[in-house]
Amino acid sequence: MINDRDIKELIPKHKDDQKVIAGLKKLSFEQLKPIIPELLEWIQDMNWPIAGPIAEVLKPFGNRINAEIIKILKTGDDGWEWNVLAIFARNTTDPLLLSEIERIAKFPTKSEIDGEVDLEAMAILNGDYK
Repeated sequence: MINDRDIKELIPKHKDDQKVIAGLKKLSFEQLKPIIPELLEWIQDMNWPIAGPIAEVLKPFGNRINAEIIKILKTGDDGWEWNVLAIFARNTTDPLLLSEIERIAKFPTKSEIDGEVDLEAMAILNGDYK
């Protein structure tokens, strides 16, 4: 059984901390749950070498991290918002997440327009990824 101290060791320390990925892949959702917010921070910029592997670790649990995704969609960080929509929300059926996606599509902030987050939200609502 992995303890809290061990799980914290699996949070990347820098943008190319690939050594944690193998350990993260072995964990169940329940084991990952305490560090999911920290892992999602590494998806802020998909140019970071660690971003893609972290996304792949979390993607199977996408429907179980909707609360965290909704928080990100309210940050004002248009790049991060676009990334989580593209990675986790394209096929969502979660009503709370869909409500936030609808808000972005209909009433986007200036930042969301500038970052084309509104266009991604519209594409999701239009079923472009189904």
